[in-house]
Amino acid sequence: MKKLPYLLVLPMLMIGCVGSKPVETVYVSPAPAFDEDSAYVYVAEQCQFGPRVMNSAAHDSCGEYIARQFKRFGATVYDQYADATLYDGTPVRMRNIIASYNPDASARILISGHWDSRPWADNDPDEEKHHTPIDGANDGGSSVGILLEIARQLQLQADSGKVKVGVDLICWDAEDSGESGGLKESSWCLGSQYWSGVRHIDGYTARYGINLDMVGGNNTVFYREQISMAYAPSIVDKVWAAAHRIGYGKYFSYDDKGGGITDDHVQVNRGGIPCIDVIGTDTQDGGFPATWHTVNDNIKNINRETLKAVGQTMLEVIWTEQ
Repeated sequence: MKKLPYLLVLPMLMIGCVGSKPVETVYVSPAPAFDEDSAYVYVAEQCQFGPRVMNSAAHDSCGEYIARQFKRFGATVYDQYADATLYDGTPVRMRNIIASYNPDASARILISGHWDSRPWADNDPDEEKHHTPIDGANDGGSSVGILLEIARQLQLQADSGKVKVGVDLICWDAEDSGESGGLKESSWCLGSQYWSGVRHIDGYTARYGINLDMVGGNNTVFYREQISMAYAPSIVDKVWAAAHRIGYGKYFSYDDKGGGITDDHVQVNRGGIPCIDVIGTDTQDGGFPATWHTVNDNIKNINRETLKAVGQTMLEVIWTEQ
């Protein structure tokens, strides 16, 4: 069964003769429909490897899976390997995975998210579980699930000519092994730290970047993160306008409640590319989602509607970039 184009009916007043009734027009998005069920499967498949903790077999196997999926979806894939040291002195081998579409295009945008998972459930209510590694379904897995579905759609639409720019989908490694409490900022986001100084292609740049983090949880809203507003306010406006244009305004809030977050977008900005963070906040309690850095960050707590809201917004941004 062929899917219909992604349509959204929005009321819009048209200026006409005196006494004429308002006419509803139809906004037809140029983007294809994002398949949230497909993205959900990609999240689940990552979790099946087990916690994607640095230096583990599960981590390495999942990295192979991600790269293989991108290749399956027609991307030019770059593997960026590098050695790093965690804050506690543990040496790790990192792998940033970059999937490029329209690789010869000079005008490019990047969308990213981390693929590793937290080695410790140090925010779990049960202190006995604080040394238990987590599945990272939302915190890491949801971002990659969306990136893989974007890749699939880029392949399906490759011959349409509608995507005018190059698109790079970047999966950062070693984001989530930082010091508990966030006291040492440099202990986080090691993969993007490395990439900001050593690109996967010499001289690589992009118009802007969008980093995704915790984008598949329940009771989730996205506020305008303050580091994003400081470095790239026009990109925040672009993404939030796209979400509202296609009907996902309840997820992308204009309320000024977003704080500043240490995340991979900070390193991209330091590398000279304006980049924003789309990061989930709990609508009920505020702050990070309730499953953050707990053993409950598993596939049971992934929400398809949240995946859809973020994924469809990303496709809208890509397909309307000139």
